[in-house]
Amino acid sequence: MTFTKTLLGAAAAGALLAGAASAEPGLIIDLGGKFDKSFNESAFTGAQRWVEETGGDYMETELASEAQREQTMRRMAERGANPVMVLGFANASTLETVAPDYPDTTFVIVDAVVDQPNVQSVVFAEHEGSYLAGMMAAMASETDTVSFVGGMDVPLIRKFACGYAQGAKAVNPDIEVISNMTGTTPSAWNDPVKGGELTRSQVSQGSDVVYAAAGGTGTGVLQAAADEGIMAIGVDSNQNYMHPGTMLTSMVKRVDNAVYDAFEAAQNGNLETGLQEKNLSNDGVVVAMDEFNADLVTEEMTAAVEQAKADIVSGEIQVHDYSSDDSCPALDF
Repeated sequence: MTFTKTLLGAAAAGALLAGAASAEPGLIIDLGGKFDKSFNESAFTGAQRWVEETGGDYMETELASEAQREQTMRRMAERGANPVMVLGFANASTLETVAPDYPDTTFVIVDAVVDQPNVQSVVFAEHEGSYLAGMMAAMASETDTVSFVGGMDVPLIRKFACGYAQGAKAVNPDIEVISNMTGTTPSAWNDPVKGGELTRSQVSQGSDVVYAAAGGTGTGVLQAAADEGIMAIGVDSNQNYMHPGTMLTSMVKRVDNAVYDAFEAAQNGNLETGLQEKNLSNDGVVVAMDEFNADLVTEEMTAAVEQAKADIVSGEIQVHDYSSDDSCPALDF
């Protein structure tokens, strides 16, 4: 996947931003609902923080099916929302079609790149944060076997898995990394029963740390890990609070900040279109440390993670990005 930044002329940019500054923003919650305890909920949290801190208001709607994507985007734009924020790579092709029809509306998409002059594309370096999570998993494992449960089998989720495996093997080259995906359709994001089944199967193969990158399905992964007495790693939102004592950490994507920043910039009339990348250097991805995992994270782990973070930011450590060439040297899919 190649990311290209769209550069707008000053006059065009000014026209877009003037419209954005005078309207309420809109947020389209993706499939799985705004209380999925993961990706969508992080976005909702960012929107609510913006409301609380600014006194502003925004329009919100939730998708109920794949078939609603285009209609929902168009309705939000026609209601006057500006910007219109959509969540997830599954919206990319639809937005490519819709955005040109509303040139005075700015759109923001998370987790995909749409090369249109009125679109801001926000992407995250999930592989970098997952590398740190993999290091922690390998350091915590007593069986030399860790695992990964993904949601829908798509390049984005393989990007998580690949970074995780690379980080684990940086700590222990001989560690086994088991990887399973929940499915190949959007229902894979909301199947906690299947997530639990996959986790228990991985435990039977020796895994004692599991990383879930599966949306709502991940709640089943984390619950099964707690039931089986192994450690788990959450994703997107900080999920450490869900099962204190078994949550090693969470690989947090600051989707909340992406929403907050877009709403704030639009309110101030300076929302930029083009590519915005959130990575370790700007704390766009982080591994969560708090009171809920304090007893599981050793000083050695913390030091190793901080050093690796610095080395990734400086370029000394190169974390392979699956989306760059659809390959993963550290893991066989």
